[in-house]
Amino acid sequence: MTTTLRPTEPLQRNSDGTRSRHFHVCVNSRPVGEVRLGTDPVFGDAVARIVSLRIDEPDRRRGRGTVAALAAEEVARGWGCRRIEVTVPAEPGTALTLATALGYVVRNRNMEKVLGDTPPALPDGTRARPMTEEEYGVWQAESSADYAREWARRGVPEAEARAKAVADHAALLPDGLATEDMLLSVLEHEGAVVGTLWLAVRGEGAYVFDVETLTAHRGRGHGRSLMLLAEAQGAAAGNRTIGLNVFADNTPAERLYGSLGYTATRYSLYKPLV
Repeated sequence: MTTTLRPTEPLQRNSDGTRSRHFHVCVNSRPVGEVRLGTDPVFGDAVARIVSLRIDEPDRRRGRGTVAALAAEEVARGWGCRRIEVTVPAEPGTALTLATALGYVVRNRNMEKVLGDTPPALPDGTRARPMTEEEYGVWQAESSADYAREWARRGVPEAEARAKAVADHAALLPDGLATEDMLLSVLEHEGAVVGTLWLAVRGEGAYVFDVETLTAHRGRGHGRSLMLLAEAQGAAAGNRTIGLNVFADNTPAERLYGSLGYTATRYSLYKPLV
């Protein structure tokens, strides 16, 4: 039996500048699933995304998904893409197993936690305050540079990584410190600045965009204090959950989040197209 992709529509040119196309996964011309392939709205036409891949239940566990994913990679190569990415659920199963078996590498994972009814308290001698305008300028430059370096370390060309950092900060903080539903805080311990926190509190779920302990103060529990601050601020804003992103191989952060009760919800993976 031959598994192929059959387009169900012309190549789409979307308003955000991306391309996309929907395909049926066919076995001897019989549809058994579907694939949606697109390009990335930030990285552009050089990066493809498997937006979705589904195989119908009767045809699962027969290698159809593997062939469909490989066929999607060939389509992406034909589009001129140099890299392909996919996001899969965190629970053990076919999607994550298939992606890693095909050579995709985990870049980052999303984690989440349900917030309790009682906001956690900060340790004695530790307090939080809003970030000042002067501090914001320094923080914004350093945070954006660090964010770009993290992406560059994980397969993204430096120019693309810098462009993503600039675009993300501009989209998320259009009004700087005055951006609605964004909280930028400074953590102090016994009068010394020890870290910073960027938290979104819109909707039902808070989201930690950036948490940073200053280098000279690491290893003293301030990272945990910053996360307790995030949970307290989220609970105070009426959020029921709190989420975050952690890059792969950041073992100290993963251990901290795990000890605080966060669990993985999604994995983002990538693969060079050579």
